Amino acid sequence: MTHVVMVFHSGYGHTAKAADAVARGIEETGRVRFEKFAIDADGNLSEQGWSALAAADAIVFGTPTYMSGPSWQFKKFADASSRQWVAQQWKDKLFAGFTNSASMNGDKLSTLDYLFHLSQEHGGVWVGMGMLPSNTKAATRNDVNYVAGFSGLMTVSPADASVEEAPLPGDLETARLFGQRVAQTALRWAGQRQ
Repeated sequence: MTHVVMVFHSGYGHTAKAADAVARGIEETGRVRFEKFAIDADGNLSEQGWSALAAADAIVFGTPTYMSGPSWQFKKFADASSRQWVAQQWKDKLFAGFTNSASMNGDKLSTLDYLFHLSQEHGGVWVGMGMLPSNTKAATRNDVNYVAGFSGLMTVSPADASVEEAPLPGDLETARLFGQRVAQTALRWAGQRQ
């Protein structure tokens, strides 16, 4: 069975909420084994998480965007993955990524670029959004892909919004659809490699 693993950090709970929506999309696809692991407040991942990443066919990274890049906790995890890099343990796996920040832009693309380059250091293959943005005059803030991510999922949680308030429903639906795309691509990728 195709194995998809998500590893993410969430500082205030908003990125975790986006992670849950991505997970819903992955799980709805069926025919995949899915596991989700949070990086803790000290930047550590459990041994179970590291083992799951080693066995995964696809890895989904998630982190808030702080000061135009990933959280230091996610960066600590990424730096710790040098052991896997030396062993080429994640080579030829699929990768995808998502991020959340308070502003509509907030340099989220810098974070997604970081995640992409991390995947490339590991010899992986990147999965982007695969969906058009909602960018017409009739578009509303709760339309799918209103934030217009292409290389990965971008969600917004205003600085004064509680986890109950944000990310908004349109961003969460975009996250769910992104999860479906990752799972469907992983299934196709696994079929092609056999």
